[in-house]
Amino acid sequence: MPGLLGKKIGMTSVFSADGKNVPCTVIEAGPCVVTQVKSQDKDGYEAVQLGFQELKEKNTTAPQKGHFKKAGTTPKRHLAEFNGFKQDLKLGDTVTVDIFSDVKYVDITGTSKGHGFQGVVKRHGFGGVGQSTHGQDDRARKPGSIGACSYPAKVFKGMRMGGQMGCDRVTTQNLEVLKVIPESNLLLVKGSVAGCKGSIVIVKE
Repeated sequence: MPGLLGKKIGMTSVFSADGKNVPCTVIEAGPCVVTQVKSQDKDGYEAVQLGFQELKEKNTTAPQKGHFKKAGTTPKRHLAEFNGFKQDLKLGDTVTVDIFSDVKYVDITGTSKGHGFQGVVKRHGFGGVGQSTHGQDDRARKPGSIGACSYPAKVFKGMRMGGQMGCDRVTTQNLEVLKVIPESNLLLVKGSVAGCKGSIVIVKE
């Protein structure tokens, strides 16, 4: 499906037609440059590769320089593939936020905020083990048994335990498009989007 790479600017609120204050996320969607066009004959599938944000020449590898030179564009920091565009795109073409002018809902994929290593109480909502009396004062936030038994003598895969929390790829579906501002490459969608300010997101129709 058609889409764009963008950057999360932050959150704000706007007033709807009936006077309600609606929370929304502001996204700088594009402009993106077509860096590669994939075809069924050559690549086995049809897609368009888009590049977003400038990358310094000194930070670009030799193969990347050749890739972008073939497309007739400057090096780009982020790349992603999309398909289903209504118009026929060629190398070097620019895709802007105008493609969402007539779109009512979008799906946005981002990377959620990282929270470091967390225990089971914060990560999974465990209630803790037992009570703090009766000689037990060091196990209030522990997970308890993780499944030790005679057979099978192992911990099952997927057991909820402490570990890295956040930094996951999260897709929020069916976000309502409130406003498109082409002159500033801005897209306003209702509600929240995964990720911190300045993080890269993928917006799809």
